[in-house]
Amino acid sequence: MQVHTATVDGITMRWEEEGAAGADGDVPVVFLHGIPTSPRLWRHVMPLVPGRRLAWEMVGYGDSIPAGAGRDVSLSCQAEYLLAWLRAVDAWPAVLVGHDLGGGVAQIAAVREFTACAGLVLVNSVSYDSWPIGPVKALRAAGPLTRRLPGSVFRRTVFSPLMALGHDDRARARESLGAHWQPYARHGGAAAFLHQARALHAGDTLAVVPHLGQVKVPARVVWGAADPFQRLRYGERLARDLDAPLTTLDGARHFVPEDRPEAVAAAVEEVAGEAASSP
Repeated sequence: MQVHTATVDGITMRWEEEGAAGADGDVPVVFLHGIPTSPRLWRHVMPLVPGRRLAWEMVGYGDSIPAGAGRDVSLSCQAEYLLAWLRAVDAWPAVLVGHDLGGGVAQIAAVREFTACAGLVLVNSVSYDSWPIGPVKALRAAGPLTRRLPGSVFRRTVFSPLMALGHDDRARARESLGAHWQPYARHGGAAAFLHQARALHAGDTLAVVPHLGQVKVPARVVWGAADPFQRLRYGERLARDLDAPLTTLDGARHFVPEDRPEAVAAAVEEVAGEAASSP
């Protein structure tokens, strides 16, 4: 995958991209990560999906952590950043594939701009009042103490346990830790995480709940049934509100794009195919 950067509305935005548009009617697929990850979350999914694929990095996350300094990195603002970027890179409309916070961004963007979203895949997504999760709230409440944690201590006592708890594949968990810790190591560690955590407010997803049923696009919901962070009942509710099939993965936890990439890719291909054939 190639890494790209562009300045959009004065913000340096970063994404990974591979493939190209196929037949007429094909739409690009845009992958949206959550916390504490980056576009690297999709490294095992994107090669399984045909066509043009782009993994956008949220402002203030991954190697875009410096771009988030002094900026609002809430999901509400991330949706606006995303919409501006979609226009800038000629990826409008797109199939939006969101995990964790990325799923919340996808919901908000789809509601605000119906024409931006040609299809929707939500994977263990934040929604309604399902977030922020308890450990994130605790770190946010600790504030100054969290900020002062040395990087090695933050990794050992906070980051590594969170990542391990979210995986059911231990080997993939070790690989994932290496992939996702590096941006924090380069860009501020605990202080960067705290900036992200302080911007998380369930009101952002609660605000779009009355409008989810108006998102009339092909959709799928994919959920790890053993997710300790985003409970299955939220996936079931999203599937009802979006009138979408729900794929439940027994034994899978939170980081489904890494542990079960084939299941995610299958849902993305189904939605992309339906989107391409829609009038």
